[in-house]
Amino acid sequence: MVKLGTVTFTGASGSTYEFNSYAFGTIFKENYGAVYFITNRDQNDDGSYSHERIYVGETEDLSTRFDDHHKQDCFDQNNANCICIHGEQNEKIRLNIERDLIDNYNPPCNG
Repeated sequence: MVKLGTVTFTGASGSTYEFNSYAFGTIFKENYGAVYFITNRDQNDDGSYSHERIYVGETEDLSTRFDDHHKQDCFDQNNANCICIHGEQNEKIRLNIERDLIDNYNPPCNG
């Protein structure tokens, strides 16, 4: 699992969350709970990277979450190539972060 970098996303509440970014399709360890952002990561002219936000979700186990994901067609239509993860084992906290980010960004595949 090769980390591509880090990115910070901001919720509607103003809270910021740091995510580690990985290539879409990365295999994650079992029983790792996280909030995740599916993005299209693209290199800018200055060498930095930007993320087009596609979908935000949460899971108690990243190792199985993307086996036949219910939004895969939408990911494909939006050229998803990156998954950004914010590790969090507590389900209540994950759900709150997920809602905070959806409320701020309204990603196209969350509709």
